[in-house]
Amino acid sequence: MISVIGIGKVGAAFAFLAAYSSIDDLVLVNRTKNKAVGELLDVVNTVPQKSKISIKATDDISDVKDSEVIVITVGGGVIKEDRNDLIPFTSPIISSLAKELRKYASKSKIVVVTNPVDVMTYQLLQETGFSKNQIIGMGSNLDSSRFRYLLAKSQNVNQVQIEGTVIGEHGPTMVPLFSLSKVMGTKIELNKEKMMEITLELRNYWKNLHAYKGASVFGAAKHAFDIVEAIVKNNELSISSSVLLDGEYGHHDVCVGVPVIINKNGVKKINEYSIDKTESDLLTISANRVKEGIKKISN
Repeated sequence: MISVIGIGKVGAAFAFLAAYSSIDDLVLVNRTKNKAVGELLDVVNTVPQKSKISIKATDDISDVKDSEVIVITVGGGVIKEDRNDLIPFTSPIISSLAKELRKYASKSKIVVVTNPVDVMTYQLLQETGFSKNQIIGMGSNLDSSRFRYLLAKSQNVNQVQIEGTVIGEHGPTMVPLFSLSKVMGTKIELNKEKMMEITLELRNYWKNLHAYKGASVFGAAKHAFDIVEAIVKNNELSISSSVLLDGEYGHHDVCVGVPVIINKNGVKKINEYSIDKTESDLLTISANRVKEGIKKISN
C-alpha cells in the first residue's frame, strides 16, 4: 500500500501516476476529507481496465498503517526569497506528522516532498527516530533533471542524451556537478562563464517556473513517483536525493542531496563520487546553509 499525505497539486499528480501505473493500493490523506474525496473521484477515472488497485480517500492519518511507502506533500506559507521562508509554516506540520508516523508507520519508507525538503527530511528523521535509510527527501533528483535540460539546450541535443547530477540543498546553494556531466558518454567542456550562467539559471529555475505557471507539479510528482516505484518494485534506482550524511563527502548530521541507490529497503547506499575541489567547497557552503535552516525548526 502507498499513502499520500497532503492532496494539493503535487499530491494529486502523484496519485494520478500511482493509479495509472497500478503499482499498489493507494490511500489519499488530507486534513480536509472532501478534498481527498474529490481527487479520488477524478483519479479513479485513470485506472487501467484490468487493474486491481483500490483507492481510498480519508482524513484519518491512522489509515496509513502498514503502508510500504508514504509520500508527504503537505505545504504551507509563501516563498518570498527562497524555500527556507516556509520553515515556520511547514515545520509544525512535520512535527505533528512525526508523532502519528511513529504510531502507525514505523516500518514504512517515507518520501518527503514538503519544502524546504532538506530541513524537513532532517526534522522528520530526528522526531520519528526512524533509521536513515527510511526517509528520503525528493529535491536534488528534480534539480538534476532541470540541470540535464539546461545542459541539453547548451549542447543542442535531447536531454535524454545528457548525464548530469546536482547535489547539495534543494535551494539557492545547490551544486551542479559539471565535472561529471556528459553528452552521449563524452565529458561536456564548458568555459567558466557558461557554467556560471547555467548554475544561475538552474538555481532560479523555480522562479521562472513560478512566473509562468506557479510551483512545479508534474516534475515534483514524477520524481517522487520514481523513488516510490523503485522501492515497491525493488528496482535499483541511482539518483540524487536528500539523505542524512554521516561522514560522506566530509559532512555529518545534515540532510542534503547526494548520489544514492534506492531499492526496497529505501536508501541502499550513498555513492561518493569523485568531485573537484570547487564543487566540494560549494557543497560545504550548501550543507552549512541547510544547518542554518535546521536551527530554525520549531520545538
